Amino acid sequence: MSADKKTLPREKLYGVLLAPHITEKATMGSQFNQVSFRVAPGATKPEIKAAVEQLFNVKVKAVNTVVVKGKTKRFRGVAGRRSDWKKAIVSLAEGSTIDVTTGI
Repeated sequence: MSADKKTLPREKLYGVLLAPHITEKATMGSQFNQVSFRVAPGATKPEIKAAVEQLFNVKVKAVNTVVVKGKTKRFRGVAGRRSDWKKAIVSLAEGSTIDVTTGI
């Protein structure tokens, strides 16, 4: 099995992609054919690429990931910390589109 044609079991696909990440900045990426997802912390770029290609039947050009650090917040005077999470920005090939507002 090559790195380009990695296939994952169906239940693992939904464990890699947790949710679409819809913000003003993420929607600005749609003009460059990019879609953002919240992904599992241990997910690798080849797994993310395989999951997007299999679930949405599109061709992925590139995957960029970033670990978003959790903020320190205060609640009733007690300091707390939000969890870190991982975000993937997926660049799609020309002619491929994903409508994240509909379910799969």
